[in-house]
Amino acid sequence: MNQYKKFEGLFKEFYKSENVIVDAEMKNYVHFRVGGPADILLIPENKDQVVKTIEICKNNNIPYFVVGNGSNLLVRDGGIKGVVIKFNEVKNITVQGEVIEAECGAMLKDVSNEALNNSLTGFEFACGIPGTIGGAVFMNAGAYDGEIAHVIESAEVIDNNGEIKVLSKDELELGYRSSVVMKKNYIVLSARFKLKHGEVRKIKEIVEDLTNKRESKQPLEYPSAGSTFKRPVGYYAGKLIQDAGLKGYGIGGAAVSEKHSGFVINKSNATAKDILDLIAHIQNEVREKFDVELHPEVRIIGEDKK
Repeated sequence: MNQYKKFEGLFKEFYKSENVIVDAEMKNYVHFRVGGPADILLIPENKDQVVKTIEICKNNNIPYFVVGNGSNLLVRDGGIKGVVIKFNEVKNITVQGEVIEAECGAMLKDVSNEALNNSLTGFEFACGIPGTIGGAVFMNAGAYDGEIAHVIESAEVIDNNGEIKVLSKDELELGYRSSVVMKKNYIVLSARFKLKHGEVRKIKEIVEDLTNKRESKQPLEYPSAGSTFKRPVGYYAGKLIQDAGLKGYGIGGAAVSEKHSGFVINKSNATAKDILDLIAHIQNEVREKFDVELHPEVRIIGEDKK
């Protein structure tokens, strides 16, 4: 039973009706294409709506979860109790000199393109990451020797008291796939990035090279959440999984990619349980064979199916 449906009207007072979705099947909103229903899915169109939504949730003791593009997310089969706030329409990007400011729902690819269009270099590494600014700051996203920590100047966040504050780069405490935003469960509203002027031709060459690498090495033809595991110190997760003999190994509709063993894919109508069982199996095999702990990079939320 959806105990939060009674709040639908409260949100419709300041949302378009089509942006308030009751019993929303989360498999339709995440890249893995699995997951049960969210009681209420909200799609805000500006930062003010975000702030007001969180205020209402806090005042009414409604649990809430924030998601961006759903590219690094696994929702369990039982779905999500409460409200899911999906940020992908809060996406303004502005450029002033060598500084780009982007709202939480702006796609990294779009920010990378905006940098290119303004002859700014430094953001090329993010051109193929299929996530949003909010999620990227949350986990200090990175690829090809670049990461958010290298270019960020500050981020505007909502803290646990519902207050808006601006955190400097140092205050964000950005580490490998971690940040103070993740540790304290803050919410990113926007971020500022300091880049450098460069040559458009060279910037474009780097973007094209990284795009080709991504397309040739990653299983983009299947639903997934990108790299399934964080990189263990001194190792590569994909090589450990491959050396454990797990390339192509499957449970239900989930499988280890034949193209890149660091990716668990939804090969054939997988359930979230299939994926979670496969993740656990991979962790056990790698632990037994190499005495190395693998930790998921994918964010796992929701409840198991009863």
